[in-house]
Amino acid sequence: MGKFNMADLFGKVSSIQQQIAVVQKNLARIQVSAEVGGGMVRVTATGTQRIVDIEFEPEVVNPDDVELLRELVIAGVNRALEESARKQKEEMQSVAGGLLPPGMDASQLGV
Repeated sequence: MGKFNMADLFGKVSSIQQQIAVVQKNLARIQVSAEVGGGMVRVTATGTQRIVDIEFEPEVVNPDDVELLRELVIAGVNRALEESARKQKEEMQSVAGGLLPPGMDASQLGV
């Protein structure tokens, strides 16, 4: 078995950090959308979990039923953020996958 080389470890960590920075830039450009209420509300988020758009079908904007709109917006935002988080984890795992110790994922590196 070879000797543990601290310089190699630091080199790998530095490489992973650089790759993660690239992935984070790419995630900011990725957009995911989620529809709820049979398409009455559509929420779009970036891969960095920022909401960038919310669209409503005209029939859902009813001043007599603001509660339905509120519930649909909350559901749409939550679904879009879940999709964004899934995409983020996918992208990070593709960068760090083989370089991390078993049981550790990229989110443990502060991303």
